[in-house]
Amino acid sequence: MSKIEWTNNTWNPITGCTKFSPGCAHCYAQKMALRLQGMGRPKYRNGFTVTCHPDVLEVPFAWKKPRMVFVCSMSDLFHADVPLEFIQAIFEVMNQASWHTFQILTKRAERLAELAPLLPWTPNIWAGVTIESDAYADRAEALKTTDAAVKFVSLEPLLGPLPSLDYSGLDWVLAGGESGPGARPMQAAWVRDIRDKATARGIPFLFKQWGGRNKKLAGRLLDGLEWDEFPVRR
Repeated sequence: MSKIEWTNNTWNPITGCTKFSPGCAHCYAQKMALRLQGMGRPKYRNGFTVTCHPDVLEVPFAWKKPRMVFVCSMSDLFHADVPLEFIQAIFEVMNQASWHTFQILTKRAERLAELAPLLPWTPNIWAGVTIESDAYADRAEALKTTDAAVKFVSLEPLLGPLPSLDYSGLDWVLAGGESGPGARPMQAAWVRDIRDKATARGIPFLFKQWGGRNKKLAGRLLDGLEWDEFPVRR
């Protein structure tokens, strides 16, 4: 099971990544991978170097009850070092395990758009892009070129307002602040603007966290409410 608010389970047929944009500065996955390497976990023998794990491909078949599955929470499926053939193998599993909903999240929107025509997008596969500041709002446009049944944006860690984000064609909006040591602050006005624009268009909105050094203390309430809206699976 996962502690991530917007999913049930994580599935990591790939581990490791490289920093790509400012949102990666305090990457939780890197810290966790290095800690697991230090503990002698075989899967993290390469630390945070991109590593494919063919032996993990069939894990979703063992989960008999339908669940939401975050794909590659410890990596980025569309990292340049992940071969197309391995991405296609992951998609084949997602196609066959049709009782699950698979959630893909990437910062590498350009490669997502480039490879999307070569991938079989069954209705149980959702695709999302991370957008941390307005400089990267165009990642949403790359996402919209795909055939993913549900297209979503994860605005976390939110490092600034997003006036350029075009909400048309989006099915889900998530937002949240950065957490942990050195967390960069998020302003309430940025989140309210995102929530208001999403809800005005009828797009489900999920507020993940305020963030800060103590995530639990900061909580998840936005104007006195928990925002836990999800799109309907098609």
